[in-house]
Amino acid sequence: MMKSEGRALCSARFLFPLVLALPLLLWFATRPCIAVYMENGVLSSCLADAGTEFSTRFIHSVQKTPVEEYFSVNDARNGFILQKTRYQSFGVGLPFLETDGEFRRERDTFVMDGMDRRMKEIQFRPGVSTELTLFFAGETIPLYERIPLGSLVTITIVPRWRLWTDSFIFHERLN
Repeated sequence: MMKSEGRALCSARFLFPLVLALPLLLWFATRPCIAVYMENGVLSSCLADAGTEFSTRFIHSVQKTPVEEYFSVNDARNGFILQKTRYQSFGVGLPFLETDGEFRRERDTFVMDGMDRRMKEIQFRPGVSTELTLFFAGETIPLYERIPLGSLVTITIVPRWRLWTDSFIFHERLN
């Protein structure tokens, strides 16, 4: 066998698995993920399968009582649905109308279920005494302890490759 034939055979052995792996790599890199961004980077992430759920809890600025909001990933995996809100007292910004969903009382809380409010992304800014907490991907993330008050937190859906590039960009910007 000639040297050039040996090199060609060696190259084919290397390229063949690479060509087979490329579609898998593309599929993996383009999978939608829920990303929790803070102003200086990615705080947390997980796969964004349709119906993936997470929630928030905060102390209402006027009523000074807890409010819980329950979200899920929409079927197209490109946004979120506010499914339900649970709270202890009526007040500004809290749902109560028939058009908001199905209202019911559960012990000492009020629940507005079936809200079906659709949004592309969710943004928060933890404030003084709000105790804004995110329950996400099996984690309890006390945002009010982890990031400076008033900092922007954005929850959005991005392809997995974007998490890789954003992590690199934010890391480079900090150094």
